[in-house]
Amino acid sequence: MGAAILTPELLQAPRPSPHASQSVTVEIGDIPILLRPNDSKFCEVLEDRYAGFTNPDADPTCQFDIQLDPKGRPSDEDAKVTRHGALWSFQRGDFRATWDARARHGRIRQCPNPYSIDTVLRITHSLVLAEEGGFLVHAASAIRGRRAFLFAGVSGAGKTTIARLTPPDATVLTDEISYVRRIGNHYQAYGTPFAGELARAGENCSAQVSALFFLEKGPENRVDELSSAEAVRRLLRNILFFAGDQRLVEKLFATACDFVGRVPIRRLTFYPDARVWDEIRSFQGVPEHA
Repeated sequence: MGAAILTPELLQAPRPSPHASQSVTVEIGDIPILLRPNDSKFCEVLEDRYAGFTNPDADPTCQFDIQLDPKGRPSDEDAKVTRHGALWSFQRGDFRATWDARARHGRIRQCPNPYSIDTVLRITHSLVLAEEGGFLVHAASAIRGRRAFLFAGVSGAGKTTIARLTPPDATVLTDEISYVRRIGNHYQAYGTPFAGELARAGENCSAQVSALFFLEKGPENRVDELSSAEAVRRLLRNILFFAGDQRLVEKLFATACDFVGRVPIRRLTFYPDARVWDEIRSFQGVPEHA
């Protein structure tokens, strides 16, 4: 499968174009990635898609040259991610990409759909985060009182519902995929442009993670303890990771254990109305900068 991805077409430099110097830098989680399409109009599409998360003044952590395939079509199949030394390959029906983890440079051939690049960015961020002790997780997240709360669960557990019920003094970071990085002795949650059912990007800001709740709908609002082993097991089930790389899987496991040791993990059974946020507000969690 890897040999099929590493085509000469992808590995050679893209053809020059009058607009080759135009680019868009998308910064998520304080990690800026430069996107350089071979079509200036697609830059405008990317700027619109990632509005609020572009930073032309940032020094990119890595970059991708993008070649648009006018014959390409959107796809919702699972992406395949393989590694050959320092070279990663990402493939789905609507894109093929390579990324050199050492050079921090990659190339993408994709259909002219801005959402195809979403998956490439998620894969790239998941790899970068795994190396530095962070992760992407299927969870809504919001900031209230300078503290970030994460709400994880399987599809239908209530992530979008919790996000939709946030009070006016709370800031929604995402209703779909939460972005978590370790900063010193604590974990920080960041807003992302990856939207779920709310169909809108989160706010581009961040705060220290105070608690993570695993969601379950029920007739009342209740917070219950979870054992460390159960918390790690549930967290690993919800972490978004595409690659079957044993070394990175082991690092993610160590990160999950560290996260559970530093951040309160609870089960939140809730009735879907705004009163659930009274329960969340009263939960102490981790003090800021603890």
